[in-house]
Amino acid sequence: MQAASSQAPAGALVGIGWRQPHYEALLEQRPGLGFIEVHSENFFADGGATLAVLDAGREAYRVSLHGVGLGLGSAAGLDDWHLERLARLVQRVQPDWVSDHASFARVGSGLHAADLLPIPFTDESLALLVRHVEQVQQRLGRRMLVENISAYVGWAGDTLAEPEFFNELTRRSGCGLLLDVNNLFVNARNDGHAPEAAAREAMRWVDAIRPGSVGEIHLAGHCERPDGLVIDDHGSRVRDEVWRAYAHAVGRFGPVPALIEWDTSLPELDVLLAEAGRARALQP
Repeated sequence: MQAASSQAPAGALVGIGWRQPHYEALLEQRPGLGFIEVHSENFFADGGATLAVLDAGREAYRVSLHGVGLGLGSAAGLDDWHLERLARLVQRVQPDWVSDHASFARVGSGLHAADLLPIPFTDESLALLVRHVEQVQQRLGRRMLVENISAYVGWAGDTLAEPEFFNELTRRSGCGLLLDVNNLFVNARNDGHAPEAAAREAMRWVDAIRPGSVGEIHLAGHCERPDGLVIDDHGSRVRDEVWRAYAHAVGRFGPVPALIEWDTSLPELDVLLAEAGRARALQP
């Protein structure tokens, strides 16, 4: 199955997260996008209308499969059923990118938290994550991307800085980094930095990452609660400070694929396309 590259402007590598309310509009309008991204777990069924829609999307666009459930950092190990379902989906769709998060979800005898829980940045945690990423890549027969997460709690005793942790992960496993710029900003805000200072912290994080290791960039909106906590809710336009951090990342890493991620309070499709256009305009 081959995506139709004629739908995207020459050189454009900007996409949107394709969610159910926009299935029909996207297929009817065929806007100029570099790719579309879907959550892998939504398409694990053996057949049916949902999988048929994804097949139609794949005929029109490049596809990125973005997972939220592998639990790559789980000490309990990976779920064999989940990995096999992902492998079947990859075989069917032949996506351009496959990704998941540097987080844990599985504990004990198989309890799944259904969340992206933060992992410690230690040598032991790194070795575990490398082992699981290698396991996934071997089963899929391809390189995967691993995303940095927004975290609202941390672990005592971290021995590695987060960028150093990801540099070692990509070097040892051969995977790529899915760089979520909004997550960098959200984490810096929750560390007590004002918006402008948080943008500078995100840029410093970017500067510490090995060039060539970033395979995709995510952009999203966030919300600020009355108590000051900043939540990565993917429910609004990208903030100006995040755009500045993105422009800095593009200057360092070049025009890697970039995604507008919007999962809650979904607007009309045209709003996502406008955000994608802004991201495209910042690429060289």
